[in-house]
Amino acid sequence: QVQLVESGGGLVQPGGSLRLSCAASGRTFSNYAMGWFRQAPGKEREFVAALSWGGGTTYYADSVKGRFTISRDNAKNTVYLQMNSLKPEDTAVYYCSAPRDYGLGIRRDEYHYWGQGTQVTVSS
Repeated sequence: QVQLVESGGGLVQPGGSLRLSCAASGRTFSNYAMGWFRQAPGKEREFVAALSWGGGTTYYADSVKGRFTISRDNAKNTVYLQMNSLKPEDTAVYYCSAPRDYGLGIRRDEYHYWGQGTQVTVSS
């Protein structure tokens, strides 16, 4: 059974930075793409970023492009989301996700495994 455990969320002032981590277990981590989604109160869960199994291909939502960076360390079975220049509208619960099959996607229905989420609050 695939398990994903996020960490690194918290309260940060506008313009600040946070790095989220997601530790994966239950299958060969390096064979699969990984993604991050987020859900703000009263809104649908939305795509944030994704990267391929080797990390060579990345996709970002337009709202975070140039500010967020997704990366992975296959030796540690961990994927990261570095978030810089944070804005109040980035406030949300952030979820790590993994697809059941091979391939890299940006749609929510392409991801089948989810972490419990970590809260990110951007406020002064």
